[in-house]
Amino acid sequence: MLNYVIRRSIAMPFILLGIVTMAFLLTTVTKGDPLTAIVSERQMNNPEIVAAAKERWGLDRSLPERYLIYVGNLLKGDMGTSFVTRRPVSTDLMARLPATFELVISAMVVGSVVGIAFGLLAAYYRDSAIDQGARLFSLFGSSVPIFWLGLALLYLLSVQYQILPGPGRIDPRMAPPPVVTGFMTIDSLLAGNMVAFRDTLAHLILPAAVLGWTVAGTISRLVRAYMLEVMEREFILTARAKGAGELRVVLRHAFRNILVPVLTVISYSFAYLITGAVLTETVFAWPGVGSYAVTAARSLDFPAIIGVTIVGGVMFLVTNLLTDIAYVMANPRVRLS
Repeated sequence: MLNYVIRRSIAMPFILLGIVTMAFLLTTVTKGDPLTAIVSERQMNNPEIVAAAKERWGLDRSLPERYLIYVGNLLKGDMGTSFVTRRPVSTDLMARLPATFELVISAMVVGSVVGIAFGLLAAYYRDSAIDQGARLFSLFGSSVPIFWLGLALLYLLSVQYQILPGPGRIDPRMAPPPVVTGFMTIDSLLAGNMVAFRDTLAHLILPAAVLGWTVAGTISRLVRAYMLEVMEREFILTARAKGAGELRVVLRHAFRNILVPVLTVISYSFAYLITGAVLTETVFAWPGVGSYAVTAARSLDFPAIIGVTIVGGVMFLVTNLLTDIAYVMANPRVRLS
């Protein structure tokens, strides 16, 4: 296991370099002009100002020069400076990552618990009304556009009936808690501010439920399919013949044997949601990496776009490694090559 982790860790920088290279090249083939995000429309007709801006941001250099300079700075931990915020991209991302992590972790907890529960119920009560309801739930969650679902629930629960608060992480009239972890719910508890904790938790419920619903359907369908296959095997019949209770048969004998594929879909869903929560963060005005990516794309903020791509690549690589390690922990019969 240790040798495997070392080999994968050595390969990660080279894979990440390929991701950076592709992202850098894609930003050069776009038809848009990044100068529009740097220089105002009125000053675009001034050759001196345009030339100074190109020199300031290195846009007057050749493509190979810009690439080598960017990679060299990246090795030093410098992702460049955002055209829009005029701050280092790494600073912007570090300020927004906790908000995205708080949302994604909450969504994955909701999606995993609900998806596994519905999948187990659907498999155990096969072809019953419960099964049909669980399958309808998974189909609805996987097919309904997330932006439509978010807007619909936001209108019903926040505007119409005022059960939950509107967009944002905290009421704008309320002072945010001191930043310790970046997770507002945890920081509120650490500060002993229960009013802020209840408010931040209420703001988190709706976007986490909407985002978690997108993966709950996938997890539910996968759990149901694998459970139906496992429940027909001989060791399940043997466990029942020995007098094992149904709960023990389902959870300890059957579900344990499908942990590997379940872990796979959960882990990849987590990595996907880190950069794929764009629509949810946009709808709910959540100040995370997703909304940052939208702003960067609209303004052709190339350093920010590449920075978000790097974060997504790192998350996928790390998640892939942790998933392989979890395979062995869940099933010792798995052999890593």
